[in-house]
Amino acid sequence: MPTAAAAPPTDAVLAVRFVHEAMPFHPVLLRTARRLTHSQADAEDLVQDTLMNAYTGFHRFEPGTNLRAWLFRILHNRWISTHRMKQRRPDTFAVPEFTDCDMFGSAGHSVTAERSAEECALDLFCDDRIRDAVLMLPEGFRTVLYYADIEGFTYAETAARMEIPLGTVMSRIARSRERLRAALTNIA
Repeated sequence: MPTAAAAPPTDAVLAVRFVHEAMPFHPVLLRTARRLTHSQADAEDLVQDTLMNAYTGFHRFEPGTNLRAWLFRILHNRWISTHRMKQRRPDTFAVPEFTDCDMFGSAGHSVTAERSAEECALDLFCDDRIRDAVLMLPEGFRTVLYYADIEGFTYAETAARMEIPLGTVMSRIARSRERLRAALTNIA
């Protein structure tokens, strides 16, 4: 007589099993998270994120395998993801409150505050149609085109200066030139 396959455990059974098997590793996970993050608050957030991810995937965990290693792998992967996300985000810092009057006063002292180098270079073009066509490009496309075609930087130097991949620079330059060609062809 064939035996029936075991029914999958219910959510309540999984929750009890998770608390019983995984939660004893909380202090060890927290110590490791502190070593990775160098901050108690960030470590607590990392452990909470780890345990949430472990709980949502606990139905796939096979009993009898190394639960500790599984939890530490999740912790490490979550730390890497968080670290990369923080690197992509610009630094933030507190700035004292400025009034419009303060900003106007400081702008009057700075000659470069009025116009960017890109705008000055566009004024050097002899044809207003070219300047207008360049100004119609999206900001990222215009900046890449400025560095590569006007300033004469290589694609690699442009990528490093803008902190974007080399492929993005190449694609933006190609698209910028294509848009300029189309815009100037329609005008002529």
